[in-house]
Amino acid sequence: MGKSGKPKRKGPSQGKDALPRMSVADLKARATVDLLTAAGTLGIGRTKAYELARASEFPCRVLRIGGAYIVPTTGLLELLGEH
Repeated sequence: MGKSGKPKRKGPSQGKDALPRMSVADLKARATVDLLTAAGTLGIGRTKAYELARASEFPCRVLRIGGAYIVPTTGLLELLGEH
């Protein structure tokens, strides 16, 4: 509880609905990640991530395989300044 007696609000990167995030080391160990992991790593919310992916405007390359959105980690790492 906060000082006012109300429960503390959790930020977007905290509560049970927070998107998964990966460290650079974990990203380098994988060839791809799902859209929500890429979004969480970039600080983009779930709804916005899907909107951007559908509009082909996600900040890095996204592949659509069946009903899944897959993000190659090479583009994600470049966006994060890692090579």
